[in-house]
Amino acid sequence: MNHKHLISTLLISTALFTLKGQTLDDARSWYLEGRYEEALPLFQRAFTDDSTHVALHQWLGVSLLRTGRIVEAERYLTYADNNKIPEASLYLGELYSKLYRFEDAEKAFEKYQKANRRNEEALSKLDRFREEAGQLRRRALRTEDVQIIDSLVLPKTEFLKAYQLSRSSGTLLPLHAFFKEVMTGNETLYLNEKGDKVYYSKESKETGHDLYAMDKLLDHFGNEQRLPETINGEGHQAFPFVMSDGLTIYFASTGHQSLGGYDLFVTRLNLSTDNYLTPNQLNMPFNSPFNDYMMVLDEEKGIGWFASDRLQASDSLCIYTFVPNPQVTLVESDNPEYLFRRASISSIADSWREGVDYLSLRRTAQQFRSNEEATTTDFEFIINDERVYHQLDDFTNSHARALFSQALGLEKQLMELNSELADKRERIATGESTEGTLSASVLELEKESGILHRQIKKLKTEARNEEIRQTPL
Repeated sequence: MNHKHLISTLLISTALFTLKGQTLDDARSWYLEGRYEEALPLFQRAFTDDSTHVALHQWLGVSLLRTGRIVEAERYLTYADNNKIPEASLYLGELYSKLYRFEDAEKAFEKYQKANRRNEEALSKLDRFREEAGQLRRRALRTEDVQIIDSLVLPKTEFLKAYQLSRSSGTLLPLHAFFKEVMTGNETLYLNEKGDKVYYSKESKETGHDLYAMDKLLDHFGNEQRLPETINGEGHQAFPFVMSDGLTIYFASTGHQSLGGYDLFVTRLNLSTDNYLTPNQLNMPFNSPFNDYMMVLDEEKGIGWFASDRLQASDSLCIYTFVPNPQVTLVESDNPEYLFRRASISSIADSWREGVDYLSLRRTAQQFRSNEEATTTDFEFIINDERVYHQLDDFTNSHARALFSQALGLEKQLMELNSELADKRERIATGESTEGTLSASVLELEKESGILHRQIKKLKTEARNEEIRQTPL
């Protein structure tokens, strides 16, 4: 299709689409201004009326790409590219790089370069696209070796259900549950363990959304403070979580040179200057060209979570559960494709270490906080001849309380496991099942039961010793 015919087709087609008072011309103008979210619904409605409109494939594909719906965008851009729409191959290269298909990206870039070999402006634009793809590739080759043990897809409006924090890790709330004037949205607020300080995101007319903190006064929160410029730079800052030290804060930002959308960052308050250090951008796989946010580390459980909309439907998120590293270590491999799989989390099993059973950790991560608290009023724990505790609040040492709380959680798991074990033993004894796999399953459960029993005993001993050491009679 030559350019004159293409322009003629577009002029005729433009007159066909009037969408609730807005035309395809309006959408096209927004597209050229980079207002893809506004243009997208108009393009989608127009597409239902004429799916053969060649240039519409390009506009729709780019709008989907730039609003994070990368997988959906591929078929539209491919169609446009096959029909010789200018720049389609350029955006296909961007799309492929965001899917870690770097060889396909380079082929698309080469196609664009060949078609524009005498166009200096186009070649300059190509250089920028190639640099962004190269940055992604370099980041993917430096992926952190983190064990991701579980994943759960939830609606964006319900994603906090996956975060089952221990009491010692504080509380996550939807922002609208704390600020009644906030009606909707999936942004969050963090309340520390003591319940005397909150961190949250708030819209700023100058910079977008910034992070703030407030203190508990007598019967309400006040003394609002905007966090320093080292955190609140350009773009949106949101989804804060503060470690139990009260100094280390994780947050998500669309600024700070993010890879795309929200990226995860961490910083720490420097007590000598009363300012936060320059935030560090987390490695892949925590970050990606998609939106990644709500990083939480539960020190009591030894578990972490983060959320991502990578390769998800527009109304959904995937919340990944992982084992935090005591220090950052990178994946070691001479196979780039393996590194790209680890970076993109194409399979969580790729990150598992050989011979390690993550079942116990997954159960700990999924243990409901309400269940933890329900068990705290029904136990008897002997500290010494003079002291017997019956609830978690009896502990005067927070670390001892955390250790014993973890032991209670493991006891619940042990009860469930022993119930399953008894059922399978009965099935074998009554001859209900003669499968060899059932006997093997019993042996595995017995082994796991022994491990849990030893862990519980160790945690209780440590809790008792810690409580006596810190609060002697």
